[in-house]
Order: sequence, then C-alpha cells, then structure tokens
Amino acid sequence: MSALPAGGTVRAITRWGEPVMHKPCREVTSFDAELRSLVADMVATMYAAEGVGLAANQIGAGLKVFVFDCPDADGHHHTGVVCNPTVRVPVGRDRVLDDDEEGCLSLPGAFVACARTDSAEVRGIDLHGRPTSYAGDGLLARCLQHEADHLDGIVFADRLSTRARKKLYKEAARLAVDFPPGWPTSR
Repeated sequence: MSALPAGGTVRAITRWGEPVMHKPCREVTSFDAELRSLVADMVATMYAAEGVGLAANQIGAGLKVFVFDCPDADGHHHTGVVCNPTVRVPVGRDRVLDDDEEGCLSLPGAFVACARTDSAEVRGIDLHGRPTSYAGDGLLARCLQHEADHLDGIVFADRLSTRARKKLYKEAARLAVDFPPGWPTSR
C-alpha cells in the first residue's frame, strides 16, 4: 500500500461532456512539486466526494495520473498513485467478466451494470518517477480499469449498450439536484 499525499484542496469535479473528459490525456513527464500538488488535490477531492478513485481529468487536468483508495474482493484496502498507466487484464479462458454496478464521480449518483474483467493489473510510474504496479480483483479491478479508461478519454457509458446508457443518464438527471455545479465544493 502506498501512502497518498495529504493537504490538498478540494476541487469541483468535471462532468461528462466537458472536452477534457473525452480525449486522451498527456503523459506525465515532470515529477515535481506541481504534480505533487495536483495529486494532493485529487486525493482531497476523491475523499470529499466519497469516491474510490479519481483521474486528473476529473478535476480538469489533462494529465495521465490517477489516485485510488479502494477495497479488493476480500475487503483489503489498497491505495496508490499511478502516472502513465497501462492496464493488463486476463484473456482467453482466464478472462472472467463481472457485470456489477458501476458509477462515476463525473456523473454523480447514478449506477448501472457494466461488464469488466474480475481481475486487473495496472503498471505505471509513481509520484516520484519510480516504476509501480497494482493488481487486484473485485471493486479494485473495476476501479483500476475505470480510472485508466478516463485517462484515455473513455467514460464507462462508452462501454454500455444504448439501453443501459439511457437508464444511466435518466438516473443521473433524476439525481442532478443532489449534485449541483461545483460539487463537491458546493456542499
């Protein structure tokens, strides 16, 4: 488990539809104080929104970095920071799909079933420029895949059928009053 940086400022979460959410992010090339400050803000925002993961573009920064604090299938918590991630998932007979509910802080409150592999590994670079990797199952596997997708400009609705996507957007519209613009800073 990697300690997450503290002392960040909670920022408003960027919503689906904003351009930064739907295009690939830039590679992280500088592991400096500016990156550490961004990551600390991401951690503070993730916790304020009661999420298990957050990608940089979810607070408007188009950089390939995400943070997470998420349990695996056995309930053990894992935390980390991953820059420039690559995801590996099982293939062939080892591939098992988990069609569990998924949500996103950038479309707050709404959940719908989304098929993901039941285990995943992410490799990348940590906050200090060193190689890092995390692997897990259950919600952790879903989180690693979800956050890495964000950095490639993919929101999980892109992986849904038209019917499931409509259900998701209908639920989000119904709950919009609970998540006003500027959320979670507007609480």
